[in-house]
Amino acid sequence: MQYVPFGKHGFEVSRLGFGAMRIPMIEENGERHPDVQRGVELIRHAIDQGVNYVDTAYVYSGKQNEDMVGEALKGGYREKVKIATKLACPYIESRADMDKMLDEQLKKLGTDHIDFYLLHALNKDRWAKMKELGVLSFLDEAVKDGRIKYPSFSFHDKYDVFEDILTSYDWQMAQIQFNYLDINEQAGLRGLRLAGRRGVPIVVMEPLRGGALASPPPEVKKILERYPEKHSAHDWAFRYVGHFKEVAVQLSGMSTREMVDDNLKIFDEITPGCLSERDQRMIGRLRAAYKKRMPIPCTGCAYCVPCPKGVRIPKLFSIYNESKMFDKPEELPRDCGYYVKEGVDASKCVGCGLCEKQCPQSLPIREWLKTVHKEATENK
Repeated sequence: MQYVPFGKHGFEVSRLGFGAMRIPMIEENGERHPDVQRGVELIRHAIDQGVNYVDTAYVYSGKQNEDMVGEALKGGYREKVKIATKLACPYIESRADMDKMLDEQLKKLGTDHIDFYLLHALNKDRWAKMKELGVLSFLDEAVKDGRIKYPSFSFHDKYDVFEDILTSYDWQMAQIQFNYLDINEQAGLRGLRLAGRRGVPIVVMEPLRGGALASPPPEVKKILERYPEKHSAHDWAFRYVGHFKEVAVQLSGMSTREMVDDNLKIFDEITPGCLSERDQRMIGRLRAAYKKRMPIPCTGCAYCVPCPKGVRIPKLFSIYNESKMFDKPEELPRDCGYYVKEGVDASKCVGCGLCEKQCPQSLPIREWLKTVHKEATENK
């Protein structure tokens, strides 16, 4: 296992972190809950092999994930790792709620302190709400009284929002989505480098894009098969992220012992700067092959919104493109379903054409919305 200093905090972390979100689930009496026995075995096996960073959250596994992690860290395992968990911002409506949730999490995890305490999944609106409720003073007080060590945040929004959050407080870590497809999405490569310049260590989630990069389509497989240096698709994805010196930890949601052992072997070789220039060009070809599979040439600029009827055009186009990019048509109706419930799906388009007048790419948006709605309906 490769280890790196975690910023200036005076300790080292394994470059592979155990993401507990994807612990196996079982169903009993019509209810789903974590398979505690298997989860405990997996986490302890990873720790025994050198992993010293475990990530969980209040909302994972139906709010039962922290209990399972707490069970795994009994018997001396707590002292071997750094724990990261998260304040579930959507459940917070007052300053008192913050203390109540943190104290509940400490009890679930069976510890007197949490190493990395993250504001979970910040975006522009959530950040504004949490600031108004006094979350920064809460973090300061929780550090002072010893309940948390390192105030942090995880992020899902555009780069300018990331920059605003990152520069508004003395953060000790930031967790971002980053992989070789998403270099210009969310915080992206710009955010990664900004954090590096400010001395804020980065933990990366979704290095495999939710596992999608581990099962590439034929065009991508062909590029990998022809490349002289042989690694699996997921190995290359991990190597790409690990190449950046700003990345301290990559989280992997491991649900089987085989996944743990495979990742352990991969991370034995991942070091900052591990990709040659030739490797980077090859990964650029992988990225281009994926992007070529996207039928709608939408850049996500959002000039087409707000729609008079509330249709979430860029989001729907992104969902449609990803279903094509990863050969997963079955996911289109599922992912569009959220917008159907909200009443802002493609079927709500009335054909006014205002979106097309605003589109810098001159896309036939109305026709594409019809296509999205048709395929989402057919694939149910």
